[in-house]
Amino acid sequence: MDERAALALLSAELEDAGDDAAVVDDLVITTDMLHERTDFPPGTTRYTAGWRAVGASLSDVAAMGAEATAAVAAYAAPAFDDGELLAFVRGARDVCERVGASYVGGDLDEHQEFTVASTAIGRTDDLVFRSGARPGDAVCVTGTLGRSAAALELFNRAGDGPARDDEDDLERANALFQFEPRVAAGRTLAGYATAMMDSSDGLARSLHQLAEASDCGFTIDADRVPITDALTDVADDDAVLDLATTFGEDFELVVTLSESDLEAARSVTDVRLSRIGSVVTREDGITLDGEPLADRGYTHG
Repeated sequence: MDERAALALLSAELEDAGDDAAVVDDLVITTDMLHERTDFPPGTTRYTAGWRAVGASLSDVAAMGAEATAAVAAYAAPAFDDGELLAFVRGARDVCERVGASYVGGDLDEHQEFTVASTAIGRTDDLVFRSGARPGDAVCVTGTLGRSAAALELFNRAGDGPARDDEDDLERANALFQFEPRVAAGRTLAGYATAMMDSSDGLARSLHQLAEASDCGFTIDADRVPITDALTDVADDDAVLDLATTFGEDFELVVTLSESDLEAARSVTDVRLSRIGSVVTREDGITLDGEPLADRGYTHG
């Protein structure tokens, strides 16, 4: 059983599990687990790991249109190094402060592999789910896509050149991994969105998940997909679009909203909001430049 099948199985048993986060009264709560082997490439600093682990949970809060209030994390490693532990906490604290939340602690444990489990809590009375997209709506994404794919290329490239180049590549890679959770944008878009989720599994997979929840399809224009210059700088030209749409781990918001609300939403959102296509009927499917867009994306494992 893969991760998606397991989630489908559990959702049938846990009716309050929600979409990107669970909903309890006006609270949203979400948790994530990240491992060194799958989530932190060699060269990832503990500061970046703290930022990224907690940021992943804050991104789920953002996807529900909620205000982030607090986060905690459980930190497990083969040994407790003073410098690494403090760097992790500072990264977790700084990403919380970036979105107006508080990092309030967590737990420590010994484990053979560096592992982090993070939890974030938010609050709202204006929730956005994945199930409201309707044919005729515009589909948009915040920011740009491909920063995590670019970071991984830089992490992998480090070690192949002079030491100075390696240091530069690792510094750039860590900076790209320190994404900003779109909490402010999520709060603003909650007033306009018909459906929303984050793009942690990649744009293509997010569209398939939204389509399943909303019983709709999407038509996407490739030349409208906003791609970070960091990816075009390091990837082969023929791989850029595929990486931007399927690699995942960008933690941008994928949102649908009515055509009449699009310009108003753009005018008040604190980050670039790119219209990449339209919502169509389920029978029309999910297409990129008229061709079927496969359900491909990041897989935990």
